[in-house]
Amino acid sequence: MADQTPADSTPAARRLRTIPLFTQLSDEEIARVSAAARERLYPKNSVILFEDDPGDALYVVLSGEVKVVLIGEDGREVILSILRGGDFFGEMSLIDDQPRSAHVIATEASNLMVLRRDEFRECLEQTPRIALGLLRALSRRLRRADDKIGGLVLLDVTGRVARVLLELADEHDGERVPRKITHHMLAQMIGSSRETVSRTLRELADKGLIQVSRKDIAILDRPRLEDLAGL
Repeated sequence: MADQTPADSTPAARRLRTIPLFTQLSDEEIARVSAAARERLYPKNSVILFEDDPGDALYVVLSGEVKVVLIGEDGREVILSILRGGDFFGEMSLIDDQPRSAHVIATEASNLMVLRRDEFRECLEQTPRIALGLLRALSRRLRRADDKIGGLVLLDVTGRVARVLLELADEHDGERVPRKITHHMLAQMIGSSRETVSRTLRELADKGLIQVSRKDIAILDRPRLEDLAGL
């Protein structure tokens, strides 16, 4: 009798095991999702989704990095979020049948898993635990959105810069922000100008709260940054 290959031993299935949305699935459920999904490579700076496009798929970031942005009529960008390995996007349009709510652009070469609308809904029906994982992830996003809105309304520019630096550091190692996050990107994340952000970073560095180098931005005094950020 020939040996049977375990359901989660394929490369695609093993990658799915690392995605928080799918970690609670059984081998059979992982195999089902893996069979339905397709992988796509997107070069740096390519547009993955356009705002107002019809929503026809769920995307999971396997590797690389993408940004979710709103673009004004004057061309000004506001970054809503930066997504990396394990994050997903596109689910809102699949749930409410509304057009895409933002642009999604690859900030570096990215490998994405794509699950089309019919396949996504079939997986939800056959694998309820995906729906539970989706609800947990959406709840976390809502909490982060509430925090971001509160920060934009209640904090000055220094407080908003302090908060985003802490959030970005926590996504890394808690102590530093990788230098690939430029001043321009920070400005787009807090709704300010690059010049204002650069000036604020210099002021925070002069006060000994951070250290800016070509390699990264190091967090030197977290308690004082948290105080500025209202945390």
